[in-house]
Amino acid sequence: MTSGRPGTVAALVGALALTVLTAPPAQAAATGITVSDIVINGGRPVVVGTTQVKEPALSFRISLPAGYSTADPFRYDAHPFLYHDTTPAKGADNGGIYVGGYTCYEQSARTARCEGNLYIDPPYRLDSGNDATTWKIGVVKRLWKADGGLKAEEYNTAPGGVRVQRAAKVTVNASPGPVTKGRALTVTGGLTRADRVKHKYTGYGSQSVELRFRKADSSACTTVKKVKTSSTGALKTTVTASADGYRRFVFGGTTTTGTATATGDFVDVR
Repeated sequence: MTSGRPGTVAALVGALALTVLTAPPAQAAATGITVSDIVINGGRPVVVGTTQVKEPALSFRISLPAGYSTADPFRYDAHPFLYHDTTPAKGADNGGIYVGGYTCYEQSARTARCEGNLYIDPPYRLDSGNDATTWKIGVVKRLWKADGGLKAEEYNTAPGGVRVQRAAKVTVNASPGPVTKGRALTVTGGLTRADRVKHKYTGYGSQSVELRFRKADSSACTTVKKVKTSSTGALKTTVTASADGYRRFVFGGTTTTGTATATGDFVDVR
């Protein structure tokens, strides 16, 4: 974290965020503010489930125009957000993903390094299968008059994007257990992922999943075979029982869906 005097901003959540981001378009004008070096979630995809709030890390740099100073944070406002739509202004007004809060640290009289987070509440912010895609990065910038009135406002698109993925879950069950060495072992399970419309986990069909095995006296896992899920996400295969150990299914993820690893199921082989 860059040292310096911190200037905090209020949290933007839900309806409040929408109100703050969508000021009257008649005020639109160049601000002279530059927002750069935007990093969200360390450059990794953001994986979101059905109910748990996600707050991916956010960092960026602000440079102010002449006549404005980081010593007076109430005279300016600038921060990134995520959007779909055709323009950042429309995206901010139509279901964007907004800042949850951030703090800026002075680097000079007119530059600051800012750190904070985005705020994603799945049931209210993600409600379509199309949300599991790469979101554009928008930036809203504002200058305020000494009396508190809005002087200028603009919306811009920043380079790059952020992939928002559906969270996945995978289960496993190996039976019978205990089992005689050399006998067949049936391994079943299921792969599900977050459904943005139903707001629950539903089966993820026709996906390749690895079955892995770890001996009881080892820390190393080996891939036994690849298994494809049924149309409903079900998994079933058979293997030969060779040694005591743990079997688990591992899903490597797709462009729309995050990875998932089942808790290993131990089988005693006699």
